[in-house]
Amino acid sequence: MTLSKLALASLLAASMLGFTATAQAADELNVVPGYSIAGAPLALHGYDPVAYFTKGAPMRGSDSLVHIHEGAAYRFASQAHLDSFKQDPDRYVPQYGGFCAYGVSVGKKFDGDPRLWKIEDGKLYLNLNEEIYATFLEDLDDNIEKAEDNWQDIEHVAARDL
Repeated sequence: MTLSKLALASLLAASMLGFTATAQAADELNVVPGYSIAGAPLALHGYDPVAYFTKGAPMRGSDSLVHIHEGAAYRFASQAHLDSFKQDPDRYVPQYGGFCAYGVSVGKKFDGDPRLWKIEDGKLYLNLNEEIYATFLEDLDDNIEKAEDNWQDIEHVAARDL
């Protein structure tokens, strides 16, 4: 194999590895397609994950206050929120990678709307729409238990394959 063919093969292999890592992260986290200004896909549709816990309401984050965690860019409404997130990100990130909690309870990955949320036992859950959100709340404990069981099986599976 000539040097140029070897270089081309190496480049192709490297790009395939990069694509696989990106595809896997997209399957595990519900992110906005494309890249944010921070260089990673945007999580929570740009809402501040800490605000749910400190303000009791969803708040849009700022492009100037961003932190990348596990390959996703999170925006924050204040420096204090950004600092809190950096200290303990797992406390604030939504469950099931930000996918709809009820969807996960039935073995699917649907978009999680950051305006349809619930904190239960210190964990943030999102849902797809108002109807599904109401269904999720009807039997909250059972739906969370089912979602926990299902997430182990579907976390690394592409949404289109479910």
